[in-house]
Amino acid sequence: MRKVFLAAIIAAAGFNSAALAEGLTIGVSWSNFQEERWKTDEAAIKAALDAAGATYVSADAQSNSSKQLSDIEALMAQGVDALIVLAQDNAAIAPAVQAAADAGIPVISYDRLIEDERAFYITFDNVEVGRLQAAEVFKLAPKGNYVMIKGSPTDPNADFLRQGQQEVIQAAVDSGDIRIVGEAYTDAWLPATAQRNMEQFLTDNDNKVDAVVASNDGTAGGAIAALTAAGLQGIPVSGQDADKAALNRVAAGTQTVSVFKDSRDLGKGAAEIALALAGGTAPADVANATTFTTPSGKVVNSVFLKPVAITKDNLNIVVDGGWITKEELCQGVSAGPAICN
Repeated sequence: MRKVFLAAIIAAAGFNSAALAEGLTIGVSWSNFQEERWKTDEAAIKAALDAAGATYVSADAQSNSSKQLSDIEALMAQGVDALIVLAQDNAAIAPAVQAAADAGIPVISYDRLIEDERAFYITFDNVEVGRLQAAEVFKLAPKGNYVMIKGSPTDPNADFLRQGQQEVIQAAVDSGDIRIVGEAYTDAWLPATAQRNMEQFLTDNDNKVDAVVASNDGTAGGAIAALTAAGLQGIPVSGQDADKAALNRVAAGTQTVSVFKDSRDLGKGAAEIALALAGGTAPADVANATTFTTPSGKVVNSVFLKPVAITKDNLNIVVDGGWITKEELCQGVSAGPAICN
């Protein structure tokens, strides 16, 4: 009854008053903190929960799916009212979702899909991210040898991204203008693994590579390290997440695009959804909720946010938005875009 009453208040008044969610505890299970962006996501989640008077607790699975199950069990033992889960492994996380469902604890799959109807999914449109990545690379390299550096095989986003990328280049592949000369998943999205894969592709093709579609900024960084060592620095390379190092590479001309998914919006949205579900709101009644059919045919309630491609021509977006300072963006850039001059 308390949750039903709380839900009614939240629906009417939003999350601006600390009194609305006082006493609620939201647990967050992070797969890892190796990527720069997760700390930004965490800060946004914390800020939204603080504003609503709720409590934040978390655990870091350190890229270990077994540890993530133990982490979630521990969070539930702390009495959390909802769980936000950045899953290390889409399949391995299933027992945790079942345990939460048995305990009546809502689960939000954060940025990475959990294929379970009981897990509310919030992310950016990752197929569109893939389209944006490939489109910017294709503008500069409409013909030639392409390498596709994919994400982790345990993360459904890797295939969503790859789907969008292929949509853009398919016609050129069919005509023979583009030849995919290397393609591999990157276990755990590790930059070092992406670098090793890129090095192998360069060896296999006598360094005859004209473009790299890398699925995030970490893997882009690994690929660029291999390209630089081979004297190919500056060929088109994509990424995503708007990591500061990647944006600096965009300014310097060694990375073509980083798709900006403002994780401040994602974190805030996840926190607000967690509070709504913890307060008794039905998943279908969450603001801006839609449905999404997963690759296995499950229908999940979802919220999708819109990504933006950041290139040398619109770097002002991330500076004006307070995502990165001009000094950080332009560090070491001597002959870059207008914003750095």
